[in-house]
Amino acid sequence: MIRNKQKGFALVLSLVLLLAMSLMGGALIVIASSDHQGNNSSDEYQQTFYVAETALMQAEKSLLDKMLGPINTASGIRDYDGRYIPRNGDKDGDGVSDDPAPNQTPCYKSFRNLTRAADFRVIEQVENQNFYDLIQPIFTDASFPLNPTVDTAAAIRAEQEKLQRFRYEFFSVNSGTSSYKASGVSLKKTSGSAQRMGTAYRIYACGMMGNANNPEILVPLETIVILSH
Repeated sequence: MIRNKQKGFALVLSLVLLLAMSLMGGALIVIASSDHQGNNSSDEYQQTFYVAETALMQAEKSLLDKMLGPINTASGIRDYDGRYIPRNGDKDGDGVSDDPAPNQTPCYKSFRNLTRAADFRVIEQVENQNFYDLIQPIFTDASFPLNPTVDTAAAIRAEQEKLQRFRYEFFSVNSGTSSYKASGVSLKKTSGSAQRMGTAYRIYACGMMGNANNPEILVPLETIVILSH
């Protein structure tokens, strides 16, 4: 009689242990899945941050092209006759107001320190740019180290599709004159410096993942550059 009761207890204990192990296994699966999703989110945010930094550089390049003259894409030579000092409201440098009031995009609205006055003007606003279009030449370069294996080619196509999800936007504002300090060296002198007037520009840029009108991730960055006249 006692032996039969012990057999019943062993069965119950086995069921309890099986249930506990099943719960532990399920918990481990949930934790691993959460960690994987967290790593993916972290990678997507980091990539969006890099896209925002790229947008800052594109905005600074645009200002330099205006102040130094645009580069002829065929010859690679700057047209210095076409240079001008970018000013708010005058995007082509002809001295006539073009009234480029910024569009109320999610990127623009993300900067809380901006004035919302009706007469606020910018030099230019470049919206909804595909990040992959900017770096696409890297993938078509003949020197790109493409291993002709199926797995590698598939991985590269997956990376290309991933990068096409990222977009960027930037706009810049003329903040007025500022002192510009340049330094250099020569054979006759030790280090020397010269100070003259320049123009300060505040650049606002965003990296976005997904639709630019309703991005899944948006990273806003801003910086100030001073360019010499």
